[in-house]
Amino acid sequence: MIAPTVAVVICAYTQQRWGDLQDSVESAKRQPEATEVVVVIDHEPELYLRAKARWPELRVVENSEDRGLSGARNTGVALTDADVVAFLDDDATADADWLQHLVAALELPDVVGVGGRATPSWPTTTGSGPYPAELLWIVGCSYAGLPTAAGDVRNVIGSSMAFRRDVLLAAGGFRSGIGRVGNQPLGCEETELCIRIAQAKPSSRIRYEPRSNVSHRVSPDRVEMRYVRRRSYYEGISKAVLSRRVGTGDSLSSESTYLTKVLPGALLRELGALGRGGGTRAFAIALSVASTITGYAVGRVLGGVVVSPAAPVKAPQTVGAP
Repeated sequence: MIAPTVAVVICAYTQQRWGDLQDSVESAKRQPEATEVVVVIDHEPELYLRAKARWPELRVVENSEDRGLSGARNTGVALTDADVVAFLDDDATADADWLQHLVAALELPDVVGVGGRATPSWPTTTGSGPYPAELLWIVGCSYAGLPTAAGDVRNVIGSSMAFRRDVLLAAGGFRSGIGRVGNQPLGCEETELCIRIAQAKPSSRIRYEPRSNVSHRVSPDRVEMRYVRRRSYYEGISKAVLSRRVGTGDSLSSESTYLTKVLPGALLRELGALGRGGGTRAFAIALSVASTITGYAVGRVLGGVVVSPAAPVKAPQTVGAP
């Protein structure tokens, strides 16, 4: 068989992650399966010039779509003609065999997308702080409740994933109006894409491959209880937008098991570890659940307006569009 061509797309939006971006790009360049590496800068002219000077041998481009991660990813997809497009976060460093396992999973029958494992790299001064393993999704990492072995899943984690390019194009790519924009911690853009792919062609399979691993750096500001609250609130907002677009059944199918089985067990475990950090972790679980539910309720009621606990901001006009 002829090996597929593979493009790795890395999107960046801030110079504050310059060191992380360099580590991410260099780890992508070392992947033997990578035909090309594309760096997309999301509406940050100084970062664009800096990255273009740093990697003259790579395709470094500016996001040609709406500001945000979805538009940046779509820009990368449009600029390559590779058979497979893999996505790596700008603060994630890929293991040496990261891409090998993603590409191998796409060779399985009907598999059109695959995601890997994201392992947190904690700040040395704080460690994991208030996070039990069940809340690691808050910092963009694999969490307790996910499958522990390779298998089919509803959606992948965005920090480490790959899709067949023709499937991405047929699905219309990532949708704007959902997902991260700058440092506003919205999400669900890859979940929405995976659900749309499955709805359009039910025989399509999305795969989880834990042997494909990235180290996802967690910045010190994210190891704080206020970030647990803020990120959870925006996750609720994102789930509300997602349910409006693809239906409540598909958008909350995995979350219902997580909420009713995984988190209650984690809460009881942490309450049994009072005096050993369990109280803090139990509070983080309760805070995350309450904040997510609040965000979901606000998102359902207000529709196109995203309300932050700190300050109200207007969401893109496409929020809630079909």
